[in-house]
Amino acid sequence: MMGVTFENTPKLFGIVHISTLLLIFIANIVLFPYLKAQKEEKLLKILHFSGLIMLVAEIFKQWFCYVYVFNRTINLWFFPWQLCSMAMYCAFFITFLHKEKDQNVLLVFLASFSLFADIIALALPYDMLRDQILLVIHSFAYHGLIITQAIIAIIILSKRKRVTFTPSACLFLVMALVAAVINTISHLIFNNIYVEPNMFYITFSYPTTQPVFHDIAVRYGIFIEIILYLSLIILFSYLFFLIEKKLFFKKTAG
Repeated sequence: MMGVTFENTPKLFGIVHISTLLLIFIANIVLFPYLKAQKEEKLLKILHFSGLIMLVAEIFKQWFCYVYVFNRTINLWFFPWQLCSMAMYCAFFITFLHKEKDQNVLLVFLASFSLFADIIALALPYDMLRDQILLVIHSFAYHGLIITQAIIAIIILSKRKRVTFTPSACLFLVMALVAAVINTISHLIFNNIYVEPNMFYITFSYPTTQPVFHDIAVRYGIFIEIILYLSLIILFSYLFFLIEKKLFFKKTAG
């Protein structure tokens, strides 16, 4: 493990956290004029390529975690089906969709759900500030790329008509359902909170680890907490969409 761990684990709002946020911000500011000048076809290809990079990096991450984080034992904590993971799939598969309305579902998702989740993750990266240097680099680079993808999605959507939010919200609910199924099956197999995944943080087996929502789950029940949690994600993602609609999208967006 020599050379792949920090001497001291990075802290929330510490030098590693803050400097990385600044780097992500500056990088996307520098990239913006280039992205804005590109044609839609080129932007879609860039999205696809960024998704491919994420997929390759995710394969490396799974190997790294298996070998160095979990000491060659099975552990599904980093299973790639978190809300932020969805940007990887949306970006990669965007060029396989040829109808504009189908592409718009993924683009709106990237510009709203992915962007909202990513901002929260970067602001409070509890599970990203780890001892392993490569894992920290991967996590922040991955989430920085989601910002870029959201910018690209907004640029493309700004030139399109009939941009709507509802199909993307339905896609989110389907993704959340898949996450719940993964969590439930994993619990039946492992029955170990330290081994099971907690995709979307909506496992029915244990109260969520998310601040505030953990207390809600303990007091009012896990099901009530999950419904509230998913509802708030949809609400805040919709607010992101409304702001983008007001600032960038054509007046026919709804």
